[in-house]
Amino acid sequence: MKSSLELRKLCLRTFKGGMRGHLPSALSLVDILFVLYSDCLKIDSKDPLSPDRDRLILSKGHGCIALYSALALFEFFPKETLDDFCEFHSPIGGHPERHSLPGIEASTGSLGHGLAFGTGIAYSSRISKLDFNVWVIVGDGELNEGSIWESAMSASHHKLSNLRVIVDSNGMQASGETSGIWDLSSLVDKWSSFGFETRVVNGHDISELRKEFCKNSVTGKPICYIAQTIKGYGFASLENNAKWHHKSSVSEEEMIEVEKSLRNA
Repeated sequence: MKSSLELRKLCLRTFKGGMRGHLPSALSLVDILFVLYSDCLKIDSKDPLSPDRDRLILSKGHGCIALYSALALFEFFPKETLDDFCEFHSPIGGHPERHSLPGIEASTGSLGHGLAFGTGIAYSSRISKLDFNVWVIVGDGELNEGSIWESAMSASHHKLSNLRVIVDSNGMQASGETSGIWDLSSLVDKWSSFGFETRVVNGHDISELRKEFCKNSVTGKPICYIAQTIKGYGFASLENNAKWHHKSSVSEEEMIEVEKSLRNA
């Protein structure tokens, strides 16, 4: 039976394949992605390019270890592919690339771009008269980018009720705590002022995520979920540990410590 714990273990497997990457930034996404793929997304791994499929765009592309692991868990490609993470010949690198593997909808990693992609795709469904939702996952540090708010204004103006934005609000970014680098004040007030139906969710509570993600817009506005998460969640040695934001050199002792710190719940 598939579980978020299994997905968390696949994230570690992927990281060990390349011994590099943004592991904690991926781990804060695990429960969100698990619920999306298991309960919410209208998508078929056997027909990943169906015109009326839901689209998921990981705008914070550096968290791609979680996306790759989720796609493997839900059988978009073999799990063995994860073992080649960041190898020269591998289709999975340090940021997602569209068309490299089934299920990857956008090439992301230049922060601030994913919501623009998602807004355009959500609007295109109206033109093509197709019924699908577009989910865009952004980081809270990524909200410093002006293109995020330009896209938000466009989505609100066009009343794109099929657009869902999830903010991975773990309170940390590469240089430190988000509140100390650029304090955006209340994210609820911010997104609401930009015309979004805004909801706060516990980003690690599977039951709550299932309940909230399955609700449609009640106002005809695009939806923003402020998902309160913990960077590195699930591995005690990684949680809120800024030294692990990105690793390109990992000792055997460090990996043993990480593996031992896995929370089995």
